[in-house]
Amino acid sequence: MATVNIRRDVTDPFYRYKMEKLQSKIEGKGNGIKTVIVNLSSVSNSLARPPSYVIKYFGFELGAQTNTNPADDRWIINGAHEASKLQDYLDGFISRFVLCKKCKNPETDVHIKDGRIILDCKACGQRTDVDIRLKLSSFILKNETAKANGEDDGSPKGSPNDSNSDKEEENGDVEIDAGSDDELTRRIKAGALQIHESDTKEIKWSVDTSEEAVKARANQLPDDLKRTVVVNDEDDDGESGENVYDVLGSWIQEQAKEKGGVTELKDVDVYLKAKELGIETKHKTLTVLAQTIFDDGIVKEIEPRSSMLKTMIKDNERHQKAFLGGIERLVGRDRPNLIPQVSAILMKLYDNDVISEEVLQAFGNKASKKYVDISTSRKVRKSAEQFIQWLENAESDDDSEE
Repeated sequence: MATVNIRRDVTDPFYRYKMEKLQSKIEGKGNGIKTVIVNLSSVSNSLARPPSYVIKYFGFELGAQTNTNPADDRWIINGAHEASKLQDYLDGFISRFVLCKKCKNPETDVHIKDGRIILDCKACGQRTDVDIRLKLSSFILKNETAKANGEDDGSPKGSPNDSNSDKEEENGDVEIDAGSDDELTRRIKAGALQIHESDTKEIKWSVDTSEEAVKARANQLPDDLKRTVVVNDEDDDGESGENVYDVLGSWIQEQAKEKGGVTELKDVDVYLKAKELGIETKHKTLTVLAQTIFDDGIVKEIEPRSSMLKTMIKDNERHQKAFLGGIERLVGRDRPNLIPQVSAILMKLYDNDVISEEVLQAFGNKASKKYVDISTSRKVRKSAEQFIQWLENAESDDDSEE
């Protein structure tokens, strides 16, 4: 079965942490349609997390009923959901509940202490907290507490029709009977779930912070308020809105593949997609664009893209630095064959007024491990020396003329 990197943003084919691609099968029709995730146990094992956590996360993100304790290892989500869509949501689960918040390594263990979910990283030794406001956090706390007390922990044992089903009801889950044709029973269960959720949602969750919920609320607001609500990441130091940047990057890559290359993707479509996601004014968006709207022909591609880039950067120094960080990641990590062209790339950015002289000089004179490892950053700066020297000579010529 095909495998992918646990961190799909890592393109290194030698990245050691792998998992199977999610495989789903859609069964039934009409109101009884459902999606079976065929290999969830294997994927979850690669993540060192119970499959019940992953299926529950899908349920929250999709607003769908799930089973969290199947006797036959058939992990089911109500409704029809493509494997590629579920894989995108799995990225969100991995980011929030698997990766170390410091080194982004997936080699973490979950510990519960004083109502906190702590990720203990075996790679860097850091212990970081999971956002307790996330819906799945409540499920995990309840599950781990039950396990510690010797109660049912939601693992796949026992019958889904025994007393465990009561716990599923409490967690917002209803076991989906794959062979049942009793539509009336199904509707009664679904109705009971909706009533239960409406009774408890206000008490347990004052704000649903999932991406789907944020978008839904934002779409109900006046146009001038939408963008400030979709991604509230003014500091951009936390994980708020992280997934939406992944959405933009994946969309650009998919569109480029469909159209036969990134050069066929129109600037206006990219800008409108960023605006639709509410991140056209965010500096992280520029990092994403730098990594996705160019290919090996970047030197020739900068000028045609310069109008859109200047519109989104708006002479903002933070945006310019974020864009250069994306360029560094593109040439240093994703396309190392472009490292010899760094000076030519910077010259094009300078000639087209995309990046200011001051920001370019600061970039060229100091290596940084913010976007790539320090060794790669030094290689990029080494390749930039020709441009930086030219820039300094041009500046000294201007001063002498004055």
